[in-house]
Amino acid sequence: MAGAAAIAAAAWTPRAFAQAPAGPFKLDPLPYAPAANEPHVDAQTMEIHHGRHHAAYVANLNTAVAPHDAVAKMPLHEMLAKLGELPEGIRTAVRNNGGGHANHTMFWQIMGGKGGAPAGDLAAAIDRDLGGLEKLQNDFNGAGTRVFGSGWVFVTVAPDGKLALVSKPNQDTPLMDGGRVLMGNDVWEHAYYLKYQNRRADYLKAWWNVVNWDKVAQRYAAAKAGTLTI
Repeated sequence: MAGAAAIAAAAWTPRAFAQAPAGPFKLDPLPYAPAANEPHVDAQTMEIHHGRHHAAYVANLNTAVAPHDAVAKMPLHEMLAKLGELPEGIRTAVRNNGGGHANHTMFWQIMGGKGGAPAGDLAAAIDRDLGGLEKLQNDFNGAGTRVFGSGWVFVTVAPDGKLALVSKPNQDTPLMDGGRVLMGNDVWEHAYYLKYQNRRADYLKAWWNVVNWDKVAQRYAAAKAGTLTI
């Protein structure tokens, strides 16, 4: 199985999907092969999740903002932070699809790794604010299990580097509260159902094996520098 995954990874070429209509928002290709997270997250789930679900959020977001030039020119994190100021007729579409685009863009970035443990400033912050990695994982998995229906569990990061754990329903994001996301996991069924069926707790536990702590550390440094957006 590992050999098949390695062959698939070697043969894979990054590509963006072309379903989304022209607009300011784009679906970036996955930064690694769909099989890179095997066996913990299967390649088929990655392909469907990215190429269909995420692509649909991008397409719907572009459609929603198309009649509103000023909105279409806003950076996504600002659009979500100012959701209540947008034209009323597009708020729900932007909330659902803009939130979905932001959440998934973050999600792909922090996966494709080998798990393990963080180091340096990030590890120190996790120890200081979240009680250490083991406690973070237990609390994070518990929060993800308790999400009713669809949603996300996040670690947020303040400008001073302070970390906190928060869960959100549907495609809501801490960006809507003016916060910043360090990392997060998708607990919508489409993120795990093909492999784990209804066993969300098993998926949450396995997911830590594909976290790319180097990427999370880069996000942490960007948050402290004031440059982290989504």
